[in-house]
Amino acid sequence: MRHHHAPNTTTDTARDHSASLRALLRLTAVPAFALLTALGAMVAFPIPPFGVPQTLQTLMVLLCAMALGPKLGMASMGLYLLAGVVGVPLFAQGEAGWATIFGQTGGYLIGFIACQPVAHAIIRRPDGSVRGWGAIVAAGLAVHAVVFAVGVPWLYAVRWLDPGADPITIGQAVFGGFVVFIPGTVLKVAVATLLAVMWLPGVARRLW
Repeated sequence: MRHHHAPNTTTDTARDHSASLRALLRLTAVPAFALLTALGAMVAFPIPPFGVPQTLQTLMVLLCAMALGPKLGMASMGLYLLAGVVGVPLFAQGEAGWATIFGQTGGYLIGFIACQPVAHAIIRRPDGSVRGWGAIVAAGLAVHAVVFAVGVPWLYAVRWLDPGADPITIGQAVFGGFVVFIPGTVLKVAVATLLAVMWLPGVARRLW
């Protein structure tokens, strides 16, 4: 005689509820990190010699890359840039519009999107769990490296192409667009590592 087992509706309901909650969290996290990046832009200190501002943006960008992963992270940073481009004053020092993207800091902003897949590739194990703090530090440095890799050449090119600006050498661009930011970068990576060690495993279970 064949026995028919009734479906476990309780388990199915719990699974559906968990999937719905996860989808809601993922949907909410995209604009949330865009907003956090905008708030980070409000803390801006122009750094000599070119006035490129030191902000908390890259701290938020790094946390976004760790928490959301490649697709959602890029969507979040894309949303941030889109809002700024259409005129919402979300960029550093209250700037907005295409002029900021094509200005000397535009490469850094584009780097916010480009760096998103990097952190996830470093900190995520094949089984979906989070690697140790060493990988988190490496991810933090790698994310900043991508931002600077896009931002510094962009700064150099804009200073050469802008008739109202004095041309600079590659060495000057590296110094004024990267070297002067190393202390702040190290501090932000340290803060991000401390935060990630505490909350990233739990976040990964809910968002990855």
